Amino acid sequence: MRRYGKHTDEDDVRVRPNRRGNRPRTSIRPKHEDAAEGFVVTVDRGRLTVLVEDRTITAMKARELGRKGVVVGDRVAVVGDLSGAKDTLARIVRVEERSSVLRRTADDDDPFERVVVANADQLAIVTALADPEPRPRLIDRCLVAAFDAGLSPLLVLTKSDLAPAESLLESYGPLGVPYVVTNREELADGAAADRVRERLTDKMTVFVGHSGVGKTTLVNALVPDRKRATGRVNTVTGRGRHTTTSALALPLPDGDGWVIDTPGVRSFGLHHVDPARVIHAFPDLEPGTEGCPRACSHDEPDCALDQWVADGHADPARLYSLRRLLATRERREGD
Repeated sequence: MRRYGKHTDEDDVRVRPNRRGNRPRTSIRPKHEDAAEGFVVTVDRGRLTVLVEDRTITAMKARELGRKGVVVGDRVAVVGDLSGAKDTLARIVRVEERSSVLRRTADDDDPFERVVVANADQLAIVTALADPEPRPRLIDRCLVAAFDAGLSPLLVLTKSDLAPAESLLESYGPLGVPYVVTNREELADGAAADRVRERLTDKMTVFVGHSGVGKTTLVNALVPDRKRATGRVNTVTGRGRHTTTSALALPLPDGDGWVIDTPGVRSFGLHHVDPARVIHAFPDLEPGTEGCPRACSHDEPDCALDQWVADGHADPARLYSLRRLLATRERREGD
């Protein structure tokens, strides 16, 4: 039945009132062309600390971003109160395109990947030579994650006063990974920090390692004015306590780089890693894969890399290292 006549006037049309008093929804989103540029330095329970010019502000993610995550290292657009005054809150309305993304999963069976940090250039894998004992499988997994994310790896070995570094370095020699060896005396007098800092210039470097290896102690030596809490290794279990609870980006003195301290990890799942991408970190082996069968795992009888190495195009130790890294995805860290 027709409610109104054929020629209706606007006054004849009944409009249901908006009881909530808010504006009707629209799919048109503001462009926020006047938003300020910011850099996310830490994330804590939904609140993000953002560096805007020379001010540190507190912000939250805008609803319009939906489920898009914001992590340490992100370059963002921020609106609202940017004064940095106490009890003020800004909004992150846009996340700029990322140049790199370091991811991990809880384990190899977990399909849900977690973004550790964005826009980093280098991954520093911090490992103690003793107290606690080194875990080569965890190092291998971190290397795979670095290669997959396009980050340059750096191996930092601590506590060389308790155990020699030669045997561990020998196994990673064919990979050509740069390294720095430190001891506790050098950390105390600043010599270790100076040598590590040379590797960090003009880079954003993520520090990763399991608890108790001296990761945060090293970060404190690199950035003396921002002391973070450190812990001790349990003498019974040989494991350290988690004293760092959230990732934090810190500028190096003189502004010549950034270091990102992360919580200690006990596992580094690689469910998200496509093994085909790891070969890109081996430019001397990659051309040899042209003769491989489709979906080759590079560790099977028909793999063309065996002939490539046999013809003298690459060192056999490099092929062994590649296959060892690819195999880490099938093994647990403690194996």
